[in-house]
Amino acid sequence: MLAALWPLVLQPGRLEAQGASEAAASAQKARRANPGNLVGHGGPIKAVRVDAASGRALTGSFDYAMMVWDLSGETPKELARFADHDGAVNAVAFLPGGQRGLSAGDDGSLALWDLASGQLVHRFAGHSAKVVGLAVSSDGRWAATASWDRTARLWDLEHLAEGPILTGHTAPVNAVVFSRDGRQVFTASADGTIRLHRRDDGAFERPVYKHGWGINVLERLPGSDTLVFGALNGAAGILDPATGEVTIELKSHSRPVLALAVIEKPGLIASGGGDGVIRVFRAGDGVLLQEYQNPFGPVWALAFTAEGRALYYGGLDDFATLWQVNPPAPVGPVESPFPRRFQVTAQSDDLLVQGEVQFARKCSVCHTLSPDGGNRAGPTLFELFGRRAGSVHGYPYSDALKGGNLIWTEETVSKLFELGPDEFTPGSKMPLQKMTDKKQRDALVAYLKFATRAQSGGPDGQRGNEGKGETR
Repeated sequence: MLAALWPLVLQPGRLEAQGASEAAASAQKARRANPGNLVGHGGPIKAVRVDAASGRALTGSFDYAMMVWDLSGETPKELARFADHDGAVNAVAFLPGGQRGLSAGDDGSLALWDLASGQLVHRFAGHSAKVVGLAVSSDGRWAATASWDRTARLWDLEHLAEGPILTGHTAPVNAVVFSRDGRQVFTASADGTIRLHRRDDGAFERPVYKHGWGINVLERLPGSDTLVFGALNGAAGILDPATGEVTIELKSHSRPVLALAVIEKPGLIASGGGDGVIRVFRAGDGVLLQEYQNPFGPVWALAFTAEGRALYYGGLDDFATLWQVNPPAPVGPVESPFPRRFQVTAQSDDLLVQGEVQFARKCSVCHTLSPDGGNRAGPTLFELFGRRAGSVHGYPYSDALKGGNLIWTEETVSKLFELGPDEFTPGSKMPLQKMTDKKQRDALVAYLKFATRAQSGGPDGQRGNEGKGETR
C-alpha cells in the first residue's frame, strides 16, 4: 500500500531515490512490528476515536477514508475501510453501542455508517465549507458538526433529518460538544470564543468564554459539564462553563494546540500540539504526568485506549502510533521515512530533480506512481499521459471526471496546475493546487513524463522501475 513511498536523501544539487521499493517495504514491516500501531491509511491521520466497550477504533485520514479497527488482540485488525468522502476525513465518532459510526470532512458532509455491514446509512449535507469537529449526544440521538462556514449544525440521527443551525461566530467554528444532559451545545471558534446554544431550536443562550486567540479544540470531561480547551497560542485549560472561569491552566505548548483527549477513569487529559509535544495531565488538578516529543511533526489526533493505559496519536505519518501511558513506557523509534515524501527540498539545475521535488510537494500526498495505487486520496498516476481522465478502474471518481472526455497530455496537465482544479476540472475531488511559475510546471510535467512510464530507467540509473504512475 506504500509502494511508491520514497525515502529521499538530499545532497547538494540533486535529489535521489534510495532503494525505493525495498525501503518502503522495510518501513512498512517495521511499523507493523509495533503491535499496537494502526497501519493502513495512505495519508496523514486527522482523527482517532476509541470505543472501549466494543474494543474498536476509528481513524480518519487525508486519504478521504475512515477505517475501523479491532483492538481486542495483541495486533490491531483492520475491519473495514469507508472511502466515500470527497475530501479529507477530519472527524470520526462512534454512536453509543459501537454498531454505527460517523465521519465528516473537507467535503462538508457528515456520513452515518453501519459498521457491521459496511453500508452507508445516510449522508447529511448542508455545510458550505469543511467540517472539522464532530460530537454525539450521550443518548446517541443527535450529532453536531463544526464547520469553517462559521456555523455548527445539529443532525437528528433517529429520523435522519437536518436539525437547527447554530450561528453567531464571526470566524470558522473549530469544535463542538454536547452538555452532559444533551440539552445544550457548546461551540468553539477561531474568533476566540466559546458559546452556548439550546439543542432543541439552536438558539444562542450566552457567551461562555472569550480567549485572546482562536480556540482550536474543545472537549467535555466525562461525567460533568467541565470543559477543556486548546488554543491557537498554545494555551490549554480547564474551564467552568457556568462561570466562564479557567479553573486550571494546563502547561502550554509552544505552537497551537491541535488535539485533545479525555477519559473519565482514571481521569486523564491529553493535549497535542503543532510543536509535536504530547502531554498527559491528571484531570482533577491539572498535574502533568507524562510528556512525549514526537520528533516528526504536529499532533492532529489523540485518543485514549481502555482505562487510559495507552494513547493513540496521529499526525503527518499515514498510521496512528500507540504510546503506552500506564504503566509508563518509552516510545520506540518511529519507523517513518523523514523527511516525508511531501516535505523534501533540493537545489539543482536538473529539470527532473526540480520536477521530482514539485511532485513530492504537490502530488505525493494524494497520488502514487505505482500500478496498485495504494490507499491514497487520489488514483495512481501510473501511465498517466494519453489516458482519459476518470478512467482508473476501481477509483471512485466524481461525476465531473467520469463523464468527461479530458485526455491527460503535457498541455492539459500543465493547464490543470496553471488554472487550478476548481477552474480546469470543476466539480472534481482534486484539492486546490496551483503553480503560477511556468518553470515549475514544466519541471513537474517533465518528471511525470519520465516517472509514469511503465518502464523508467532514468538518466542517472538511480530511479529504476519504482517510478511509475497513472491518470487522475
